[in-house]
Amino acid sequence: MLNYSTSEENYIKAIFHLQHADGTVTTNELAGELRTKPASVTDMMKKLKIKKLVHYEAYHGFRLSNEGKKLALLIIRRHRLWEFFLAEKLRFSWEEVHAVAEDLEHVSSKKLIDKLDEFLGFPRFDPHGDPIPDSHGRIEASKQVCLQDLPLNKTATVGHVSDQSPAMLELLSHKKIGIGTKLEVKRKFGFDNSLEIKIRQQAPINISEQLSKNIFVKYDE
Repeated sequence: MLNYSTSEENYIKAIFHLQHADGTVTTNELAGELRTKPASVTDMMKKLKIKKLVHYEAYHGFRLSNEGKKLALLIIRRHRLWEFFLAEKLRFSWEEVHAVAEDLEHVSSKKLIDKLDEFLGFPRFDPHGDPIPDSHGRIEASKQVCLQDLPLNKTATVGHVSDQSPAMLELLSHKKIGIGTKLEVKRKFGFDNSLEIKIRQQAPINISEQLSKNIFVKYDE
């Protein structure tokens, strides 16, 4: 696979995360995500189209080509493996790993990444519960439900956090909620849709609707 610039890889990854059901992304959406000007997006789309990474037509948005999707999954694989390494081996907190992995994800040596995967024991999920693509770009599907929709008194395990901003992860850490935390919803309050949850061996706590909507859980068997 060809080597691409850091900027090109950032665009490809952003398109992958933003694409709608039909795979398209608009110029303004991408400009907002990358905090750049629409004109800069247009210039980059022309370059990526020449490299056959996107299908782009002016005023009709753009979508990743098959090669673009492969590259996006490769970048995501690198990123999430580095996050796992930073958290598990170097003891970075989960709110710190994303920013560091943003730089490391552009190390393009396939041999290095495959060796890293092997060294880590072929992890399936990163510290935030996001699936790690394998060496063929395959992603494991995981059936999870939003904590807001979890039935009362049903034990479940936290498997994913959708908002991975440092502020959100700091709040979750403060409330002792992380990937793998087992909990139950004890009460739902209709006034503001907040929840009372019980984490094993801890007193019940209340969490807001905004927080609960970012937590996804897997039912315990």
